[in-house]
Amino acid sequence: MREPAMSETPEIPNAEPKAPDIKADFPPHSYEQWKDAAVKLLKGASFEKKLLTPLAEGITLRPLYRAQDVEGVEHLGTLPGLPPYVRGGRAAGYGGARWAVSQELAAATPEELNAIALADLGRGVSELNIRLDAATRAGKDASHAEAEQIGAGGLSLSTLADLDRALSGVDLAQTSIFLRPGARALAAGSLLLALAGARGVSAELVGCVEYDPLGTLAAEGVLPTSLEEAFREMAVLTRAAISRAPKLQTIVVSGLSYRDAGAHGVQELGYALATGVEYLRALRLAGLSVEQVAPRMRFCFGLGANFFLEIAKLRAARYLWSKVLTAYGADAVAAKMHIHGATTRFNKSAFDPHVNLLRGTTEAFSGIVGGVDSLHVDPYDATVRSADEFSRRTARNTQLVLAEECELDHVADPAGGSWYIEWLTDQLARRGWELFQGIEEAGGMAKALEAGTPQAAVAEAAQRQREKLATRRSQMIGTNVYPIAGETPLEARPIDHAAVAQARRAALEAHAKERGDAASALEAFGKALGDHDPAAVDQAIAALEAGATLGELREAAPSATPVSVEALPSRRLAEDFEDLRLAALAYAEKNGAMPPVFQANIGPSRRYRARADWTTGFFQVGGFAVAAATDFDNREDAVAAAKESGAAIIVICSDDERYGEELPALAEAMCAALPEAHLLLAGVPGDNEQAWRDAGIQTFVNVRSNTYALLRQLLGEIGALS
Repeated sequence: MREPAMSETPEIPNAEPKAPDIKADFPPHSYEQWKDAAVKLLKGASFEKKLLTPLAEGITLRPLYRAQDVEGVEHLGTLPGLPPYVRGGRAAGYGGARWAVSQELAAATPEELNAIALADLGRGVSELNIRLDAATRAGKDASHAEAEQIGAGGLSLSTLADLDRALSGVDLAQTSIFLRPGARALAAGSLLLALAGARGVSAELVGCVEYDPLGTLAAEGVLPTSLEEAFREMAVLTRAAISRAPKLQTIVVSGLSYRDAGAHGVQELGYALATGVEYLRALRLAGLSVEQVAPRMRFCFGLGANFFLEIAKLRAARYLWSKVLTAYGADAVAAKMHIHGATTRFNKSAFDPHVNLLRGTTEAFSGIVGGVDSLHVDPYDATVRSADEFSRRTARNTQLVLAEECELDHVADPAGGSWYIEWLTDQLARRGWELFQGIEEAGGMAKALEAGTPQAAVAEAAQRQREKLATRRSQMIGTNVYPIAGETPLEARPIDHAAVAQARRAALEAHAKERGDAASALEAFGKALGDHDPAAVDQAIAALEAGATLGELREAAPSATPVSVEALPSRRLAEDFEDLRLAALAYAEKNGAMPPVFQANIGPSRRYRARADWTTGFFQVGGFAVAAATDFDNREDAVAAAKESGAAIIVICSDDERYGEELPALAEAMCAALPEAHLLLAGVPGDNEQAWRDAGIQTFVNVRSNTYALLRQLLGEIGALS
């Protein structure tokens, strides 16, 4: 065949290539077609059990979401920075300004807090999150408090000089302050306003004084004054902030209290919404407008392990709050919600605590994607002790890595447009609104707490989670699965309350020698507060400037009648299993070794290795030391080794075929040699259960076992638990 010359022009066909037709080449398939294909791949397994995920919130997640699933969702098509604020309160998201890094400062004295604050502000913290100690939250100066209260859980604070020392070198015009005094917010808020005034930065003061009487009542079960009086004090403080420090928030609505007690997402939404409306209603009765109150509210939400649900929950919260304020006739600016996120402590563990670093990372990630305005990440060791420099740094750096390495501060609502998240946002909003409406129909959040309805519902939700953990239908790494064998808990490092009390009392004694006469100002404060006069804060500031203490402000206030309700449960999810581990450690302290289990592995290990490893891990969850290194070829050797081990708990482990061949004889031999031992079998007995029980097997260990109940029973039998 002749080769064409280089100069010849090749013939080009006239026909143009056919343009691809995506729709024709890849026709759309219906959900039903996809489901049919999925069912075939499951090979007889249940589609519902394998691919549908029921949540505690009453929502069932599907494996696939399409555009049809979000048809009719009200918030679709909205933009960031515009009502109803599902996509965030700022048009540029975090592009204009990053969320506030609001790490709680663990310090007992003003001097200690100041050192930590200055160090952390230079390392990425942008809001000083200051919780006051038990004494100050009770309205007591260190001179009148029990030593154990002083420095417990936060900062000991009494005077204007104390706060000045704590915030020495801190530019209040540039640094947000989140002051958390509990029920004594009026006095503590006056203290912060007094300091800002003394430094000439009242107009620039940014942050929040946490006043959340319903949240305090729910979490602690008691409020030192009636709710009516608390609401009046809230109005007085809010008016003072409006006139003196217009950028300062004075009201907190905490969903975190419920989340930390075990509430699910719908409950947290409904209770927060009902609390916010209760505050709006009370302050409107006190003469304040919605536009005055709403911008001074900060909502606190807990962040848990369900990544996508937490994102959707925050988006739903903004949508619902905008809906409420629109119904009140608020303008668009007032309808924005300020969200402070905090990683929940409910799902954190004391054992294998470094796993908390990983939990905190995913929770912080979901909070940022969900659009928090400020964020606290709990240090990994917060379940055991106050944070030190290392645990503060790792918690703080979790946020900084997400911002500066993952560049999450460069985006606006990255979850927007996901059919799954948009659908989930809508589902949470619908159920949260339904719960809120039920509370309102019953008289509001205050009446609900008095009746104990939220407390009972949260306790039930927490118990369901405990039951799932007990049976390992849910898992906590290092707690009910994959424990570190022989692990000892972190050293608690308790605060030296006696030393703190001595230092704080000495400071108050020195202050008393230099202070002025505050008697007339204190008297004026008490009268103004009794008359619900907005000037009460002015009088409080005058008294503090003259040297009065927070304790003296409490004493000058009119006498109040405390109110009490049933408190929310305060037990972390992991604590049942941690009690088992602690009991095992106490047993070891007394007996010289961890509680022993002898695992009689019968036959070649390749036939049952997975079962053997699973069984060993099962007992290690309870703190048992499992002797499982030897594989036995015959029952005589296994029985002899079991007897020599001295263990009172024996578990036989092999494959099902070997069980069928020789289990009855082996069990009978074990019972004859060790009649006092508890004999268990690893595996599901099926039709052989009665026969094997007759041979001496007392308990079967398998995936259907209630892990917590069985381990607790066994520890009780050996005297490690009563």
